[in-house]
Amino acid sequence: MSIIVTADNISLRIGEHQILLNVSFQLQLRQITTLIGPNGAGKTSLIRILLGLQKPSAGKVVLANGIRTGYMPQKMAIDSTLPLSVKGFLKLADHNADNCYEALNRVGVPQLLNSPMAHLSGGETQRVLLARALLRKPQLLVLDEPVQGVDVNGQEALYNLISDIRDQTGCAILMVSHDLHLVMAATDNVLCLNQHLCCTGAPEEVRSDPIYRELFGVRTALYTHHHDHQHDLHGAVSNEHGEHCHHG
Repeated sequence: MSIIVTADNISLRIGEHQILLNVSFQLQLRQITTLIGPNGAGKTSLIRILLGLQKPSAGKVVLANGIRTGYMPQKMAIDSTLPLSVKGFLKLADHNADNCYEALNRVGVPQLLNSPMAHLSGGETQRVLLARALLRKPQLLVLDEPVQGVDVNGQEALYNLISDIRDQTGCAILMVSHDLHLVMAATDNVLCLNQHLCCTGAPEEVRSDPIYRELFGVRTALYTHHHDHQHDLHGAVSNEHGEHCHHG
């Protein structure tokens, strides 16, 4: 087991508000960990502490020596009047144009290199943000709501891509989500946060925990959507005859 991050009794208090309380966990290479919790649970604050952007009130985060971290924000607002191409956006993180193209190719959208950022769809934007995070060749990849603004078919495609990246690079992935339901198939471990860690474990274990059920309600089945075809970024699928259709 290659542990690269240890969070040890992390607490955060701002004024009279207790944001986080005694949160402890570890992240290891080749595992996808999903951090779930309701709005106001402290997920963003915990991510900021892990990335070194905010200091905890108590506790500490220990990173393995030399760990490179890639971060994909929940969303990014691009002014529609700003003449910024995907290539220009990526070159803000890495001046090497070949590296930028390679990162786009890895996330399946090399054709977007010269597209205006302001004209991208939700799914395209998320893939470009993921490409930007990959430019650092991270051992730890932190994804804050990576399927924000993407329809359900595009979400499945993104989760599959994230699993492929883990398999290809061996990095550790920490992924933030509101809900375990859709992300289950792409997750090894789950941290359920509501100021403190309410429950942790494999997806099925967490889903059956009474605390999780109280926070999120009970669904009849976890989302394990499997197809014998591929979705594109806009939700279109190709059947065995090569024709395109859409799920209703």
